Amino acid sequence: MVEGTSKTPSGARPASLPTAAADSSIVLFDGVCNVCNSAVNFIIDRDPKARFRFASLQSPQGVALAAAHGVDGSQLSTMVLIDEGKAYTNSTALLRVARKLRAPWPLSYVAMLVPRRLRDAVYRYLVANRYRWFGKSESCRVPTPEIRNRFLSA
Repeated sequence: MVEGTSKTPSGARPASLPTAAADSSIVLFDGVCNVCNSAVNFIIDRDPKARFRFASLQSPQGVALAAAHGVDGSQLSTMVLIDEGKAYTNSTALLRVARKLRAPWPLSYVAMLVPRRLRDAVYRYLVANRYRWFGKSESCRVPTPEIRNRFLSA
């Protein structure tokens, strides 16, 4: 998986794909992971400008967006950030999201100075153990109408 990829292998972008507004980004997440759902809640609570929209990797929108950006959506081992038409995964996605949140979270972007191989190794270790440590959930936050609008749906 290549950081900052976009479009299908043929280079075409399907016309029916949901897109982010010019001032927003899309976060694709594992919809049954308690840590991932907590991360979405964390982002929502620290994103007063509503820059982020969301879709689970299991949803039709998440599957289509992941595929269109060269990400294997069946591998639920990463958060995917689609920002300015490019897909970012693993620790890079996490840090790019943090950079757009309310203070003090943008300061964590300094971790981008750590080599990606090392950052991603730590990220993969946490992801590999997330179900064991935090479990799975079949339900998530009941959003207000304003927050519901930030989730992509059919």
